[in-house]
Amino acid sequence: MESKTKNRKTQEQVARMVGKAFGGITLATGEDAVCELKEGWFNAAYNVRLSDGREVIVKIAPLKDADVLAYEKNIMVTEVAALHLVRENPAIPVPKIYYFDTARDVCDSEYFFMEKLSGDNYEHVKGSFSPLMQAQIDQQIGAIVREINGFTGTYFGYDGNSDLRGNTWKEAFIKIMDSVLEDGSRKHADFGYAIDEIREAILKHAPSLEAVTTPQLVHWDAWDLNFFVKDGKITGILDFERALWADPLMEAQFRALAFGGVSASMRGYGKTTFTHEEEERCHLYTLHLALVMKTECYYRNYDSDFASNLSKRLMVPTLNWLQEN
Repeated sequence: MESKTKNRKTQEQVARMVGKAFGGITLATGEDAVCELKEGWFNAAYNVRLSDGREVIVKIAPLKDADVLAYEKNIMVTEVAALHLVRENPAIPVPKIYYFDTARDVCDSEYFFMEKLSGDNYEHVKGSFSPLMQAQIDQQIGAIVREINGFTGTYFGYDGNSDLRGNTWKEAFIKIMDSVLEDGSRKHADFGYAIDEIREAILKHAPSLEAVTTPQLVHWDAWDLNFFVKDGKITGILDFERALWADPLMEAQFRALAFGGVSASMRGYGKTTFTHEEEERCHLYTLHLALVMKTECYYRNYDSDFASNLSKRLMVPTLNWLQEN
């Protein structure tokens, strides 16, 4: 995906970053020593081959003055902190961080080198698996996400933006939703509905958020594209940059309810039935996703309509449900 937030670097620049991160180890020779990974929508990322034969991944943040959404402030710091945290649980297969640099001397933004995971990107190979194998892998995903949610925090909201935090989940979530709407307003985003109409639906169901009293670590971006698989097993999960302390029902696995069914990943998680109050929260979180996906189109200048179209598919039935229930 093309995005104007990607802070791409030349092979020579990556070589300097390697030199700082790995001491006497240098970049391998050959033009293929640095290969861009193009699946991401926000950061620049490269597969890097080192002179000692290892392959590692470097992820580079957008420029400091890049035009990003409010919740995306300092998200690389959030990602590194989350990866260090979840590695405490061996049931969560995350890559090791080799080096995190915030100095901006050899690179004009933050970057980190991490372990390269074994296996294939699940999104890329899922179609080649039998339905039974897909269901087994999806159940593994649900179990891993449940383990992530096992970490608890001291406040609700984002590590990287203190303005988007609260002592209660209701307080934090309303701040988060207002920030996305404000980000959209600055770009004259067309959500298909008036902002006042969207806010009214949010506030109508906001009392359902009061049941969430413990801040739990939520990955939020745990789609198939962020999992790796090998020999029928999940070998890794990536991209904790959008993690926050929130309600586990905010996880991507529960967005399946928006399409009308209980999924294998939800079975693996161990959550297949929902009270009306939980359904309210799930619909609020689906609305949040739809708003984020639509708003970021105005900040990224994507080269496809994928995000915008998916936003609309989520927005219409979700807002209708919130207004009618």
